[in-house]
Amino acid sequence: MLLRWRSRPARVKAHLLLPLLVSGLLPFSVFAAPVDMQGSWYQAPSDWKYQGQSQLADAGLAKVAQLSATGGRFWYQADFKLGEAGTYVLDFKSSSTVGRFQHYVYDMQGHLLAHLEGGIQSTVVNPFFLRHGRELMLAAGDYRLISELDSPFFLAQPQPYLDTLGDYRASIKAGNALVLVCLGVFLGLGFYYAALAMVRRRTAERMYAIFILGNLLYNGTALLVYPDLFGMHWFYMVSVPVLFSNCAYIVFVMALLEIRPGGHPRLYRAGIVLLGLFMSFIVLAGFFPNWSLELDRYGVGLFMSYGLVAGIARSRQGNASARLYLVAIAAFFVLGLTSISLSHMDAHTLYVEHIGLLAVAVEVFLLALVLSYQFALLNKERQVAIDDAKRSILIAHTDALTGLPNRFNLEIEIVQLPETGSLTIIDLDGLKHYNDTYGHLRGDELLCSFSYHLKRHLGNRAILHRMGGDEFAITCRTGDTAYIEEMLTAAMDALRKDNFGIAGASFGSALVREDPDKKSLKQMADARMYQQKQMRRRRASDQLVSPGITDIANIAE
Repeated sequence: MLLRWRSRPARVKAHLLLPLLVSGLLPFSVFAAPVDMQGSWYQAPSDWKYQGQSQLADAGLAKVAQLSATGGRFWYQADFKLGEAGTYVLDFKSSSTVGRFQHYVYDMQGHLLAHLEGGIQSTVVNPFFLRHGRELMLAAGDYRLISELDSPFFLAQPQPYLDTLGDYRASIKAGNALVLVCLGVFLGLGFYYAALAMVRRRTAERMYAIFILGNLLYNGTALLVYPDLFGMHWFYMVSVPVLFSNCAYIVFVMALLEIRPGGHPRLYRAGIVLLGLFMSFIVLAGFFPNWSLELDRYGVGLFMSYGLVAGIARSRQGNASARLYLVAIAAFFVLGLTSISLSHMDAHTLYVEHIGLLAVAVEVFLLALVLSYQFALLNKERQVAIDDAKRSILIAHTDALTGLPNRFNLEIEIVQLPETGSLTIIDLDGLKHYNDTYGHLRGDELLCSFSYHLKRHLGNRAILHRMGGDEFAITCRTGDTAYIEEMLTAAMDALRKDNFGIAGASFGSALVREDPDKKSLKQMADARMYQQKQMRRRRASDQLVSPGITDIANIAE
């Protein structure tokens, strides 16, 4: 409740200040207290005509304790006293959902001083933005107010009150700001979820966009945004969109929390039953439109309860999104239950509609965090999947022993070689000797040592591949075979320093320009490698020397 005090400190009794300061209830800015009307309500038949009576009790109308939630035509009579002359504003507290209203202000002699009208269904322009307030110039004295309210339904109990013009203008700012900010949030997030639904084609985002749209239409109409800004006066926009958004919310919860018939049969059946019930509400509203807002009220209470139960159940099952959703629905449940159960408010600056607006805004904001968490989780899972795929590709393209690119990678690299490129096939000698004499572990050490030294010497100018066994290949995009031979010689020298003195290598190179289609590139390099290998063997046999690379010539040149 907002407390409002007089703007003129001299009119506040001094002995009241200390208790107020101690209790912490004195605000920094204070206003004059509005004049609350203490009157009576009467219900009139639809064909009854007001003929200027200033005493409704004599008109034969039935006195009622309050307005019917399902609407009707009601009249109000109250007397009030003003201590000073001034400009005043006559408005309603508790609710802004009024179809049409008329105010008749009389002095105590029965003279009509003012006739004011308006309402959501009325085309009369509101002088105050998002308010039903009507301005009056009144002198000090006693007055009687006769008001008519004719509305298809009422969200709460509108109650006339009078305030000074200055205080009224100041007091409505906070409520109006709340409306514009919240509707701006709805509009932005509504477009966001609609676009997201189109891109991702997920039910959760699609249904939540519909839920936000329903509340955007309802709140914009009930809180006078559309009547004031766009001249939209269809009163049932207050209730009809909510009937559909209630259905959308049930589907949204089931999609968000992954409630499926196989895993969660009870929650799933409950959701389907509620969805069917809400659809029947839509049909009933078509036959009984004045009950549409009451059906909305029941629907909101049911879907909030379903969301709360579903959130608790799925949280207990370990669903991370459900735990975050439970925070959102708990806050929504408290504020939403308050808004649908209130029939009046003592505050003059806020309506029951503001409480409902705030409830949805809090839920929309918190659920945005839930969906953001889901997006982050999905992105993380996607990144893990991408990393796993990259790892799988790397494994598929990499030799397990040496860590070099394998034969599969070599085939891809050959296809990508430019016209200036070259391919060199290498056969490492001595592997069988080390395997047979010292065991396969020593043979593996030979392969790893050779791979390490040759890759280090080649650097970034060429790529070393292991084709399998003792066969290697080098792809070079610049086709510098002389450099490759030089680096191969250096690698063999380093290999002998690693106590692999018997090891040697034969190689053969082919240039891409020799076969632009690259179909026989491997065969040419392989054939030249074997020619060199045979030449080295003959030379070794003739000269009786151990095989090595220092005594061979690159026949590709």
